[in-house]
Amino acid sequence: MPHRTTLRLLLTCLLAGPLLPDAGNADDAKYQYFRSTVEPILQQHCYHCHSHSSGSMESGLTLDWASGWQTGGSRGPAIIPGKPDDSLLIQAVRHTRPELRMPDDKLSDDEIRILEDWVRDGAHDPRSTAPEKLDISADWWSWRPLLRPAVPAPPANVGHPDTPLNPIDAFLLAELASRQLQPAPLADRRTLIRRLTMALHGLLPTSEQIAAFEADQQPAALARLVDTLLQSPRYGERWARHWMDAVHFADSHGFEHDVFRPAAWPYRDYLIDRFNQDVPWDRMIREQLAADVFFPTDTSITPALGFLGAGTYDHSAAATAPKNFENLDRDDMVTQTMSAFTSTTVGCARCHDHKFDPVSQADYYSLQAVFAGIGKGEISYDADPKIAAERQHWQRLLKAAADRDTAVLSEPAQLQLTNTWAQTQGQPAAWAPLQLQSFVSVDAAELSLLEDASILSSGPCPDAETTVLSGNTTLPQITALRLDVLTHESLPNNGPGRAENGNLHLNEVELRLFRPGSQTPERLAIRRATADFSQAGWNIQQAIDGNLQTAWGIHPQEAQPHFAVFELAQPVSLTPDCSIHVLLRQIHGRKHIIGRMKLTVTDAAGDLTLAIPPEIAEIQRLPVDQRNPAQLLTLAAFAVSRIASERLAALPPPQKLYAAATVALNERGTIRYDKPRDIHILTRGDVDRPGTLVQPGALSELPDLNAHFNLPPEHPESARRAALAEWLADSRNPLTWRSLANRIWQHHFGRGLCETSGDFGRMGSTPDHPQLLDWLACELRDTRSLKHLHRLICTSDAWARSGNASPKLREQDPENRLLAARTPRRMDADSWRDCVLQASGQLDLTMGGPGVAYFSTRPGAQLTPILNYSDYNWDAPGAGRRSIYRVVWRGIADPLLEPLDFPDLGLLAPVRSESLSPLQALTMLNNRFVLHHAEKMAEQAVQQGTTPETQVRAAVLRTWHRQPDDTELQTLSTLARDHGLAAVCRLLLNSSEFLYVD
Repeated sequence: MPHRTTLRLLLTCLLAGPLLPDAGNADDAKYQYFRSTVEPILQQHCYHCHSHSSGSMESGLTLDWASGWQTGGSRGPAIIPGKPDDSLLIQAVRHTRPELRMPDDKLSDDEIRILEDWVRDGAHDPRSTAPEKLDISADWWSWRPLLRPAVPAPPANVGHPDTPLNPIDAFLLAELASRQLQPAPLADRRTLIRRLTMALHGLLPTSEQIAAFEADQQPAALARLVDTLLQSPRYGERWARHWMDAVHFADSHGFEHDVFRPAAWPYRDYLIDRFNQDVPWDRMIREQLAADVFFPTDTSITPALGFLGAGTYDHSAAATAPKNFENLDRDDMVTQTMSAFTSTTVGCARCHDHKFDPVSQADYYSLQAVFAGIGKGEISYDADPKIAAERQHWQRLLKAAADRDTAVLSEPAQLQLTNTWAQTQGQPAAWAPLQLQSFVSVDAAELSLLEDASILSSGPCPDAETTVLSGNTTLPQITALRLDVLTHESLPNNGPGRAENGNLHLNEVELRLFRPGSQTPERLAIRRATADFSQAGWNIQQAIDGNLQTAWGIHPQEAQPHFAVFELAQPVSLTPDCSIHVLLRQIHGRKHIIGRMKLTVTDAAGDLTLAIPPEIAEIQRLPVDQRNPAQLLTLAAFAVSRIASERLAALPPPQKLYAAATVALNERGTIRYDKPRDIHILTRGDVDRPGTLVQPGALSELPDLNAHFNLPPEHPESARRAALAEWLADSRNPLTWRSLANRIWQHHFGRGLCETSGDFGRMGSTPDHPQLLDWLACELRDTRSLKHLHRLICTSDAWARSGNASPKLREQDPENRLLAARTPRRMDADSWRDCVLQASGQLDLTMGGPGVAYFSTRPGAQLTPILNYSDYNWDAPGAGRRSIYRVVWRGIADPLLEPLDFPDLGLLAPVRSESLSPLQALTMLNNRFVLHHAEKMAEQAVQQGTTPETQVRAAVLRTWHRQPDDTELQTLSTLARDHGLAAVCRLLLNSSEFLYVD
């Protein structure tokens, strides 16, 4: 049988390897081998320094034509055909000679072997002429000034005189008419509402919404539906996700130390809110790069600054190679900013001038200079601007008090504060000794009672200590307890602590009351604590915060007495035989324990119990007219400091945000930039080879814009970010507006008018419809409204077309570049998950707040934890929230969504891939999430019918939004009887009619 013989021959050839050419075709085969296998290696690794197209011919050597390597450079011919060991090119790529190692990143062993075999075989090279130098000027479609094109006149017999043609359709129909092609008809209403709801919300419509839309036959029905959907908060959730892909936002660092970021989520919530409010895009650019500069009083948008913290953070490199780390971290910020806002690949200019686009190495490092004064970590902010203003006010006064700023402290408002404090809180309370009954050191220190009723710690000095003292008082009630820590000649540096320098750290104070006849003590709550002095970062309030990692300290004021007052939450009534127990935890270590102490109590009213230093008490005892200016200043500084501290303590704690700032906190401690780093052009990108110093700037070849920011010499760091934001947001910047218009189009049609949304340069695609893209970009620039562009797109016939293209149309436009028909689109990973929740009745539309972790964690070998996605309880609170609210770990992918093409957010993801694989089908059939929600969906269907047929109808309606036909009903009902209704639901959730919106 001839076909069997042919098949056997084909299999034999495949197993044996490539067929050898006959002598007559040998040269052709070698040249073809060069083009397909050898030349790509040279292009990727060598052309950037040795080619006409790059304009770089280092050492006089070019490798982009045969004569180039034959003549060679300053060292002579680069290749000796037949002799790889003697060829300079092979020696260079092997890295065997220290002075001749190129490129810097060594080729793989396979690549080196291919070059060796090629040279050994004679180095056949068909490139006989020198290529022309590539034009890398700014005369490229994306760099040209953005001018609004005229809308083409509608073709004959198109549109209605009373209904102006959508400009989008005018552009596309004109192109079709020039080719004598007819577009596909419009889709039916059920398809349109499914398509629109998915595009704007990432969800499917309900059956009731579909029925209402199908019943509304008014011409404006679609436009009304678009407006309704744009007003829903679901819109912001959908479109924030697209931008989060573009800026590779996630909830962990990435790299080998993939640490969690608990404060990353406010940036996500910011995006959702701003998209919902349709904030003008130029303002959103300014907010994300420099909200602190442009809108300093509106702290509700501080989370916008999470933009620059959205990317990766190499924790390991930050510790082991800080100079290289900072360079690459700035590169991530530059690449993210320019890719997201302008679709430009400036990172190619890190080692040399961009070989294809007009981006110089000086431009690239000028952009790096913009971010040379910030590092990634957590910052604090107040979401409520009123609280932020109040905090700023009291912090200003606290600083003025610390600086003894006469100008501020003598302002009428501060004088009034001082007078009020002096009258209400400035009178010292009367204190009575606590009659001690016992005093015990839990950790072996020797405690003794001195004549003044103080306790001295001596003998062995433990590293940490817990002291328990108990006593009583004749006062009928107490309102506060006072702890004096006193000096003594036996203590190091006279104390009052037993640390080498006389310091002490009091971690926690606990008070308990034993009443007569009771074996169960009452815990006495402490409302606030004050002290005559607190060490910076070791405030007295930390002795009552319940955190054993914090404490009260007194450095550098050792060798002098101090005291702290602990005010009770409410007065406590006593009898003489009540016993008060005081527990003093001092567990900081290194012998930071109290050396000498004394306890007293008072029944004075609340504010009078506050700790007042002896110096202030002495001033208070003087008549007002006898106080000198220095005493008045001292009193004002103390009073204002005390009031400001109290007011600050009463404010809600500030929120945390993962961002990039001059001062931020991360796992390495506090990241602080007192001033921006000097940025130099790095020779070949090597941090150890700095060249010319550069100033902050942007792309110098872009027409009409000044790339040199010309900031004053002593400008603040924030001025750099603000200048870049202004450059990006400028209405004359063609890249910004083309980029966003193209992204919006991409998410409606599945492909941008320029297919490479992240690269508008010469290595990317050119637009299929450049005039239309420019018109849309102008419309976006002039209205600043994303929702306006959505309305235009979603009310166009181009967007509403069906996929029923004619044979002629499919033949002439197989890739649908003319947009004359609809290309079917599958749900993305997030939307599919959300729609499964929707179909099962488990969708939770709670908005905002920390992300939900759909996994359990346990410590890993290093800083990266081990995540277990398999044991999550899908009935837990938050389990049904939308996918945008889930915690995304960069380096530990979700086994549900990764197979469905959820992107790797270690990289920028301007376009999601769309693949088909067996793993996807296995995941969507067998993942625990699917099994659980198929059961939930079945439970919902059971409530709507008593027979398999009625239950199947209910399940089909929830997923396909239509009734099954007779064949479908019979098949699915049989499946339900044989394998259960949940099996039917699993099938429906995996069906093409559910997965594909069109």
